Amino acid sequence: MITYEYPFNERIRTLLRLEDLFEKAAYFMQLDGTHEHHIALVTMFEILEVAGRADLKLDLIQELERQRQTLLAYRNNPDISEEALSGALYEIEQASAALLAMTGKIGQYLRENEWLMSIRSRAAIPGGVCEFDLPSYHYWLHHAPEHRRDALGGWLKPLLPLRDGLTIVLRLLRASGRPEHHVAKGGLFQMMLGGSGAQMVRVSLHVQAPFIPEISANKYALNIRYSRPEGEGKPRHVDSDVDFDMVFCNL
Repeated sequence: MITYEYPFNERIRTLLRLEDLFEKAAYFMQLDGTHEHHIALVTMFEILEVAGRADLKLDLIQELERQRQTLLAYRNNPDISEEALSGALYEIEQASAALLAMTGKIGQYLRENEWLMSIRSRAAIPGGVCEFDLPSYHYWLHHAPEHRRDALGGWLKPLLPLRDGLTIVLRLLRASGRPEHHVAKGGLFQMMLGGSGAQMVRVSLHVQAPFIPEISANKYALNIRYSRPEGEGKPRHVDSDVDFDMVFCNL
């Protein structure tokens, strides 16, 4: 199955973007090449940009506390594994404590690093990090992979409480709904939501199904228009019925 996630608000949209960026940074950091480590560094700059929302840390702390209180209500419930419940509570408490320990503006230590900020400003220019533009960066890229990886890890580490917090929140969000089967007649599907409290919708199709859902939604209505990829051109609308599964997620 291939799943498409569509957030209903800016808060969830920000968390999904950060999740994608943290995963990308971790992937390229573990490799050895200079190009891969450059991508990891540029991705870290993107994390810094997206995480710049002043209330992001507070949002995560409040949501984690709300989930902790919800889980505490299941104490001594014979249908709930105490071991699993204790593990979940511990994970939430650790993530909250790490977020509370973050002081000042998110990523301020990076903004105060003039060398990194010089790379960031040049990286925004196409071809702006050539060796004649940033000879010191060119020199750094010729260090041993272990040296570069240690440096990247050190720069990223203070941001990891954000990653750990949003990972828990998104995991709980994705697990909050139950999938239902639907059919888009003639490639179109519409549903009135009537002010639903859903925060995200997940649309899943078989990988072999040659259809792409174009989703637009808010708390009042959901519209899905299916198209079919055709070579290098723009996807074209399909007029056949499309089977898919859909989950509305809400914390």
